[in-house]
Amino acid sequence: MQVKAFLESAITQALAPQYLEVVDESFMHNVPDGAQSHFKVTVVSDAFDGKRLIARHREINALASDALQGPVHALALHTYTPSEWEARGGEAISSPKCLGGSK
Repeated sequence: MQVKAFLESAITQALAPQYLEVVDESFMHNVPDGAQSHFKVTVVSDAFDGKRLIARHREINALASDALQGPVHALALHTYTPSEWEARGGEAISSPKCLGGSK
């Protein structure tokens, strides 16, 4: 299974997100083509209500544990409640350019 599809499925089943975006950003890093090693995940879910940022990230990391033991090297997480997402205008954060490697 493709890592992106795995992450989307696991997060959707567990958190029923109002918004979910999983972006494979491996092409931005010094890795072989098709590496599926760097992902940005933006999740908006009622399941995050009352949870601190670290708890949200731990929850996503637990859902992604199989991928994190395999091809995934980096997982940028942006986790919001619906009200937090609305307050930021419903816009995802852009990832910075990779500073390592030759790309």
